[in-house]
Amino acid sequence: MFLAESSIQLVPDGTLLLHFVLICVMVVVLNRTLLRPINKVLADREKRVQSALDDAAGLAQQRDEKMGQYQSELRQARTEGYQLLEQGRAEAVKEKEAKISDAKKELSTWLASELAATKAQEQKVMSELDAEASRVGDLITAQILKR
Repeated sequence: MFLAESSIQLVPDGTLLLHFVLICVMVVVLNRTLLRPINKVLADREKRVQSALDDAAGLAQQRDEKMGQYQSELRQARTEGYQLLEQGRAEAVKEKEAKISDAKKELSTWLASELAATKAQEQKVMSELDAEASRVGDLITAQILKR
């Protein structure tokens, strides 16, 4: 008998069916008690992760939109600033040219009046010189003739 018990049994007996039923019961029990809750926790975690990723993508898109808007407003502000600088420079140049023009007119008027005054003085001096020359000439003539 010892040899018969240690030999391999090739024909299945009733224990195989019992093992199959026990495995099926164990799978059902494990599925309900362990696997479903774990799968639910994993599914919830996946939903939270996906929700967080979607929120992050939305925030990144908002950031990109706001950054584009900021850069656009910055370019516009710089353009306005440059326009104001150019306008101020143009006004300063115009004011400088107006002052130069006024100074030239004033100088021209002053120069004309000084020239007129100089001519008047020249004519006065010339007439005085003519009178003096006449008087000196008369004096010289009188002295020459007296001798």
